[in-house]
Amino acid sequence: METPRRRVAEEMAISIQIAAVLLLLMTGGAAGRSADDLVEELKSLRSQSPSGVIHLDDRLVSRFLTSVGTPRPYSLLIFFDANQLRSKAELRLPHLHSEFSLLSASFAAHHKDDASTSRIFFCDVEFEESQQSFDLFGVSSVPHVRLVPASTRSLRNSIPMDQSEFSRGAESMAEFLESKAKISLGGAILRPPRVSLRQVLFLLAAILISAPFLIRRILDGDTLIHDQRLWMSLALFVYFFGVSGTMHNIIHNMPMVLPDRSNPDRLIFFYQGSGMQLGAEGFAIGFLYMVVGLVLAFVAHLFVRFRSISAQRGFMLVGMLLAYWAVSKVIYLDNWKTGYSIHSFRPKSWW
Repeated sequence: METPRRRVAEEMAISIQIAAVLLLLMTGGAAGRSADDLVEELKSLRSQSPSGVIHLDDRLVSRFLTSVGTPRPYSLLIFFDANQLRSKAELRLPHLHSEFSLLSASFAAHHKDDASTSRIFFCDVEFEESQQSFDLFGVSSVPHVRLVPASTRSLRNSIPMDQSEFSRGAESMAEFLESKAKISLGGAILRPPRVSLRQVLFLLAAILISAPFLIRRILDGDTLIHDQRLWMSLALFVYFFGVSGTMHNIIHNMPMVLPDRSNPDRLIFFYQGSGMQLGAEGFAIGFLYMVVGLVLAFVAHLFVRFRSISAQRGFMLVGMLLAYWAVSKVIYLDNWKTGYSIHSFRPKSWW
């Protein structure tokens, strides 16, 4: 009787093993189809957005991130937004969101019919709609961009973009994506033209209509370009434009000020560190240089016309004090920002 029982037991064990293997295969196939379905759903949501940015809420964050096992077949680059803070100009939320949309549209344009579009999806999350998602990521301030790689388990361990990296907008975000996710944009950011064809045609028509009147006034010497005060003002503007680093700020899209993360009601006008320059500190340094330049101009062209020697000496003393104050402030700010000290040098023969 023992042999038939043993045979029955062995057959039952084999049947259980076969059933387990079949169940495992069916589960794996269902998971594969589920992952493919999620990718197709993300593609469908992306196609519904003009810029390709998918708008997420708490339900979609759970569906595409927290309820999916790792590694996922896709990564997400998420822009965290807050409609209630868009009125604060120092945060530049509308501008940065538009730059994020440009990045998404440019990526889609450079990767048409490319498998790379299935590896990364661009999304945004709004605070009022998705406060739970903000808590899951641990986001406490905006603007904020977070990369969620395919292998990320905890959303708090996803990769945040540093606040200082927002300076150049879409270009900085593209560099962040390439350095952290190893996904290249594939080309330059595709920005719309600043002037439309209709505006160009209107401008040409206005020039053609007003050309006879402008030529006559130029020949008579009765235009703004013949006014010395205009050229003096332009010279001062160009001088200030050069010494304040305005061109650097325009090229790199530097913000004028930054919000203080520890105190949202406080603004940072001077950024300590040589790797970044805010617009406000550039204007402050430009103002100090302008003081020195105007003092030199007055000394060379105005003070020398005074007949009184005492008046010349008095104004010269005031000018020297103003120039010394401005130069000392520049040196102080440079020491504070870079950490390099500037010391005066005196030859030994002077002692």
